[in-house]
Amino acid sequence: MTDKKNGLYLVLISIHGLIRGHDLELGRDADTGGQTKYVIDLARALAEHEDIERVDLVTRRVIDESVSDDYAAPLEQLSECARIVRIDAGPDEYIAKEQLWDHLDSYMDNLTNWLNEQPRMPDLVHSHYADAGYVGVRLSNLLGVPLIHTGHSLGRDKRKRLLAQGVSKQQIEQAYNMERRIDAEEEILANADLVITSTHNEIEVQYGLYNYYDPARMAVIPPGTDLKQFHPPSGKEKIDFASQLPCFLKQLDKPLILALSRPDERKNILTLIEAYGESQDLQKYANLLIVAGNRDDIREMDSGAQSVLNNILLLIDYYDLYGKVAVPKSHRADEVPAIYRLVTESHGVFINPALTEPFGLTLLEAAASGLPVVATENGGPVDIIANCHNGLLIDPLDKAQISDALLELLNDAEAWSEASINGIDGVTRHYSWQAHAESYLEKIHYLPDKYHPIPNERPAPRQIRYRDRAIFSDLDQNLIGDPAALKCFAEMIKDNRRCVTFGIASGRRIDNALSIISKHNIPKPDILISSLGTRIHYGQNLTEDGFWADHIDHDWSPIRARRVLAALPGLKLQPPIEQTQFKISYYYDPKKAPPIEEIISLLRQKDITANVLLSFGQFLDIIPSRASKGQALRYVAQRLDIPLEQILVAGGSSADEDMMRGNTLAVVVGNRHNEELAQLADQESIYFAEQPHASGIMEAIDHYDFFDACRVP
Repeated sequence: MTDKKNGLYLVLISIHGLIRGHDLELGRDADTGGQTKYVIDLARALAEHEDIERVDLVTRRVIDESVSDDYAAPLEQLSECARIVRIDAGPDEYIAKEQLWDHLDSYMDNLTNWLNEQPRMPDLVHSHYADAGYVGVRLSNLLGVPLIHTGHSLGRDKRKRLLAQGVSKQQIEQAYNMERRIDAEEEILANADLVITSTHNEIEVQYGLYNYYDPARMAVIPPGTDLKQFHPPSGKEKIDFASQLPCFLKQLDKPLILALSRPDERKNILTLIEAYGESQDLQKYANLLIVAGNRDDIREMDSGAQSVLNNILLLIDYYDLYGKVAVPKSHRADEVPAIYRLVTESHGVFINPALTEPFGLTLLEAAASGLPVVATENGGPVDIIANCHNGLLIDPLDKAQISDALLELLNDAEAWSEASINGIDGVTRHYSWQAHAESYLEKIHYLPDKYHPIPNERPAPRQIRYRDRAIFSDLDQNLIGDPAALKCFAEMIKDNRRCVTFGIASGRRIDNALSIISKHNIPKPDILISSLGTRIHYGQNLTEDGFWADHIDHDWSPIRARRVLAALPGLKLQPPIEQTQFKISYYYDPKKAPPIEEIISLLRQKDITANVLLSFGQFLDIIPSRASKGQALRYVAQRLDIPLEQILVAGGSSADEDMMRGNTLAVVVGNRHNEELAQLADQESIYFAEQPHASGIMEAIDHYDFFDACRVP
């Protein structure tokens, strides 16, 4: 047995929705659903294992009068070795996941700050959904630890289904930020060491839509279900929820057909009602119970839920199903297990008629409760029913098939009993959280050994370790271009040198950068980040950070990248002087070369993991996935122990973008307001100066009051 004190430290990231350890508000909205319960249960299950020392489930902190104060607590203990950690990002209030994208870089920086305060760094990171994956990739690359990812649902699959429903690409993009999501998912697949799915369908059908599809790095580990909560009825339990049914149903002794889900079009509840309304036999043998979230006033719900619930009521009226269909207004999360048992006691059936179901956690809950199931043939239910033999699969758009499957189980007592017993046994054998944790650790046990985490020691020269802030700037068109302004800037740096570290972050090679620095009388930098973040040098002696070079060499394949790009038109290798061990540089002719998106896609198809940067519309650079100016800057900030909130960054091309996003104080000088930075215009944390060149940087220093209360040791 392994001493837990020497066990693994895991960080699970699940950013959106409302997450707490009790009274989960499942179904409150589209963001607080199955994933919420999954990550809570996963954290608890892993923390119980003897090989795990600690599990931190990190999510977003929410301070909002419209939700419980629970979500504002920075820490919440889940068990002895597991807790919820809430990290600030963006506005205080609760917002939908589609609105989170512009705040994810800040979330990453705040999470890194929090981790730096902990006794140890995590052994691995496990991200959930695309937004957390975006953060997970950057955290994994910065810390040098393995990344595990669970998608829960995928953008390409969702877009395909929405297009099939007649929704336009423009509408999809506007509603879901779909391009950013899919780009993030491709990046995740390129960087993740292991992708965990709930079903084989996810691997074969959904992930198969992606360029970085690699089934060798994917594993099916079905989620578990809490067998203490979900179990067959004992016959002695008083179920409070049952008191809601008499006001809906005339014949309470009939079996119940239960549908339990969010009021979401994709859950396909309307087709179920139509099937029930068109089948006299179903109406004769069973009542229909629809538990579709909680509502006080339908008119105050979001448009999607409002539409579904209104149509439910309209269909009940159209088919005259009064007295046969129950649609309760509310239920507590802790009542759900009892609802399943209530339906089991009635010898009813659970149905999941969703258009597609990534997994089907409700099917496991129903099965553990002894309830036979009818479920969609699209997605996870295929695996569940194959393992448990506890029900029937249906085409969710075939109303006759839905009716026939329900009647088959309702009218055949022997078939019902067999499905009930099989479900209880199958869940116990295949879908317990203990079994999940065992499989999980079996899949990941070798991953930490492949990595060399970032060291804790500070390699930078002593004289710059104790300065409390820093200024980093690109060379071209920032410092260069106005000699008089540069001279004033240099004097400002000199006057504040005891408290400010001055750094250069350039795309140029180190020799070229040094030549430019000397020629233009630019102050000698304390830190020189060169070649687009692939090399870091410290101090007057230009001591190179050898660990950074080893760190970014991870999965770097320059020969393969050159080979793939060699045949493309409009790309011409720059002179050898511009090439380095970690940078492949081309001249890019936009009239002849493929769009940058196609080049990225081509590299992805060839399973080449790299960062692709296009600057000024004419310079194309390929660098390691762990390298960028932003990643190098954050690494240096950690080494110097300078908060990002006290680092002023001046940039102007797309290569500077990840330096400027997040918690740094950023400025775009007046001569750099170009299309490459248009996407940053809505970022509140980025200052767009009116003055050009070094004058613009000094304008930002005044704007941020950068030297106010400068601490001199």
